[in-house]
Amino acid sequence: MATEAFSVRTDAKTVIKLDKLAEQQDRSRNYLVNQAIDQYLELLAWQDERIKEGIKAAGAGRFASDAEMDAIFDKYKDA
Repeated sequence: MATEAFSVRTDAKTVIKLDKLAEQQDRSRNYLVNQAIDQYLELLAWQDERIKEGIKAAGAGRFASDAEMDAIFDKYKDA
């Protein structure tokens, strides 16, 4: 796969953290940044699909009942 260079500006603390992690993992800064970008894009695509599914379900009138919602809230009440 062909690659294309681009620049990213970030603060010095982030660069230090990135370089430390790269050294710990015996990887390049570039490798870690590419991994982070790939994971972020996958997460956003996953979230987008779930949102679209939810909107479609709502459009079809599929909602959780009050009892189902109460059970969910009760499950996390003391968490």
